[in-house]
Amino acid sequence: MSRLAVPVLLLWSLASGTALSATAAAGRAYPLTLVHGSRLLLAARINGRPVTALLDSAAEATILDNDLARQLKLDHGEQVTGQGSGASSFDAMLVGGVTLEALGLTMREQTVAVADLADVSRRLLGRRIEVILGREIFDAARLSIDIDARRISVARRDHEPRGIRLDLLAEHGVETIPVRVESSAPLRATFDLGNGASVLIGSALAARMRLLSDGRKVNTDRGGGLGGEAVRQVVTLRSIEVAGRRFAQVPAAIDPQASASDVNVGVGLLRHFRITTDFAAHVVWLEPRD
Repeated sequence: MSRLAVPVLLLWSLASGTALSATAAAGRAYPLTLVHGSRLLLAARINGRPVTALLDSAAEATILDNDLARQLKLDHGEQVTGQGSGASSFDAMLVGGVTLEALGLTMREQTVAVADLADVSRRLLGRRIEVILGREIFDAARLSIDIDARRISVARRDHEPRGIRLDLLAEHGVETIPVRVESSAPLRATFDLGNGASVLIGSALAARMRLLSDGRKVNTDRGGGLGGEAVRQVVTLRSIEVAGRRFAQVPAAIDPQASASDVNVGVGLLRHFRITTDFAAHVVWLEPRD
């Protein structure tokens, strides 16, 4: 299977204004299912209906497939244009008053997006996906995530988690962490658990670092999430450093989107850590697994 980029949702018109109520069974572990070794699925409910959702920390809003929305009679809302990581923009609709449930949390009166997920289901997962569960679940609670152990849970907030503490900073509606690429100064990288493919490098950073013109080998690969398949240039980074850990000879695809962060790190690197997220406190902890 080709390397495929993350299905990130970037809605230019996002009506939040929602109320959140959450009840958590802290410490109870829930299973994560890995599809193709890098796509994270978990059980959830939408307005009481059980679904299997793709977990995506870089999706600005939870996204429901058109067919599921029709079945739940969530077919009236505000029409907007979305920009994903694919080749073009896509049509979406914002619908309010939705209840999301996952990991023992209940999030009421949420505004979600509705879009056609058939293409990303086929290309990224090889199976139907009804829901992309976005940052609402990360905003609702502190989460403990162990990708290789295939488990996720709500973490207690009365103690400091293990690992390197990194500040989160929002850019273009998604959360970023500090990283270093080769000999660069610290850069901001999208913290993207929906990215099951390569590290992504924004085209502006690629130009500044001369990654496409310094003599290193440049290949092409197919990727892209919402918005359709895209062909990207791919280079090999000599190194990338995340939370004090250095990774060598890392493939990286060049993301031409104007809204792209300098760097996007996903499951390929993050699976080497035990992760604790606290979006409400704007912090994440990464504990090396070895």
